[in-house]
Amino acid sequence: MTGKHILVFGAGYSGKAFARANSDAALIFGTTRSPEKFEALRQAGVTPLHFDGALTPESGEALRTTTHLIVSVAPEEVGDPVLNAARDAILADMPALEWIGYLSTVGVYGDHGGGWVDETAECRPMSKRSVMRVAAEQDWLKLGQETGRPVAILRLSGIYGPGRNALVNLADGTARRLVKPGQVFNRIHCDDIAGALWHLIDSNRGGIFNVTDDLPAPPQDVVTYAASLMGLTPPPEIPFETAQLSPMARSFYGENKRVANTAIKAAGYSFRFPDYRSALDHMWANGNWREGEARSPMKRS
Repeated sequence: MTGKHILVFGAGYSGKAFARANSDAALIFGTTRSPEKFEALRQAGVTPLHFDGALTPESGEALRTTTHLIVSVAPEEVGDPVLNAARDAILADMPALEWIGYLSTVGVYGDHGGGWVDETAECRPMSKRSVMRVAAEQDWLKLGQETGRPVAILRLSGIYGPGRNALVNLADGTARRLVKPGQVFNRIHCDDIAGALWHLIDSNRGGIFNVTDDLPAPPQDVVTYAASLMGLTPPPEIPFETAQLSPMARSFYGENKRVANTAIKAAGYSFRFPDYRSALDHMWANGNWREGEARSPMKRS
């Protein structure tokens, strides 16, 4: 076997962006729980596989020849679904494996009162889902030690890109400007998730990396900026205390921090979209803000 053979467990929005950025002619397999999503994966350059908590003969065969394994599946109360299903195979039957990447979340840091955190900061997760993420990170790092393979943990902030952004929300009439004084969030464009993954794969580099933009900002500012690009009047501000939110949405506002991307920059990665303004400018100017498209491969950073 020559070249990279990449298997993405959980090839959803970020996984398809990763595949579209494939400039190495790498063979990319990706799993989904829904066979009706197979065609969308094919269009993104991914050979689809079914995974719903158990390996199939097809996914087992793909594992055996995989050189680079990416995991983008959320953990569950019983543990990481991929580890539960494939741990033995990873330990015993992956001779070509060179590198493992695990997509996590900056939610593992919990609340820091709006202060800055980097990869050296203490993880003090507040939500159950973030507690499970910390456990999954540790399990993958431990597996890397057992196999002698580098493991990269990519802690992602709020993901956006074509089809998922404030421009779409404004056009659909769903945008809201919720205001909670002092609240900020980081964000990351899906193309920079893809770029960071390829950058780490190129050098088989392990470690913990915050993959997030340079500009933590109040969420209402993003909506206002998008409205200015579209020539629209932004929706009225809504005080957070009176906003109608789901329990999960409200929980996000219980964590306030500014996340630095020190380690991935030290590893040599340059962000394509270092802030939401540059990303929204690009999507609006290129007209690809509404839906994703099969873009030509990105230049490595």
